[in-house]
Amino acid sequence: MTFESAAQPAPTPPPMPSTMPGPAPAAPSATPALQLVQLAKRFGQKVAVDGLSLVVPQGSMFGLVGPNGAGKTTTLSMATGLLRPDHGTAAVLGHDVWRDPAGAKAITGVLPDGVHLFDRLTGAELLRYNGLLRSMPEADVVSRSAELMDALGLADTAGTVVADYSAGMRKKIALACALIHAPRLLVLDEPFEAVDPVSGEAIRAILRGFVASGGTVVLSSHVMELVESLCDHVAVVADGRLIATGTLDEVRGGASLQERFVQMVGQRPSGTEGLAWLRTSSR
Repeated sequence: MTFESAAQPAPTPPPMPSTMPGPAPAAPSATPALQLVQLAKRFGQKVAVDGLSLVVPQGSMFGLVGPNGAGKTTTLSMATGLLRPDHGTAAVLGHDVWRDPAGAKAITGVLPDGVHLFDRLTGAELLRYNGLLRSMPEADVVSRSAELMDALGLADTAGTVVADYSAGMRKKIALACALIHAPRLLVLDEPFEAVDPVSGEAIRAILRGFVASGGTVVLSSHVMELVESLCDHVAVVADGRLIATGTLDEVRGGASLQERFVQMVGQRPSGTEGLAWLRTSSR
């Protein structure tokens, strides 16, 4: 396990030629799947991300964990080109996200938190739109859409407008949109939120198969049990800074991830002793 500070920038990744997305993963190499160097973002007086550097190896299931407001969503938004950083760089398999956005985004699938969908389209139409936007052959769009909707339990709702989907169904169709072009890096912000247990198992199987074939997944969550059951690498973030990163076993250090997380960033909420009225409310 390594402990990071804002004063320790990661090395700049070597440039790579532009790579178009395809169904077959690239051969493993030393180039990180995702590399963040001194990313920083401020909103007014609030420092959301404070000089964060991180390396995600290819072929990993990488969990980004932290308390609410730790900067996870802001970090992933900057890493995927959805939010411009005040300082620092992000690279996807050697493609600088801001200097070579087309190259980086072509090989990245993104499920943002609170994603806004074109919800007047049906599920099938939304997938077709996303596939054609990625310049995929229409035959591939049609076949992959059917496979994804079936795998995610959405086959019966392909003709239903997304506005009529439940919160969990919206999450699943957004994941299908992120997967349809067979990306090499998948970045998911709270992918299991509002998803029922059966669908959650289907998503886990899809993600494990994706990683087993050479892809890389980065997912954020504040649910330690989820990350511990799914991820092989973990980074802990608090107050916009990287606290620890490494393999799952290195970070948890013989304890559960929940226990180590609380040790590193936990703090007993103040004022709970004053809730005596709540403890006697049922008497």
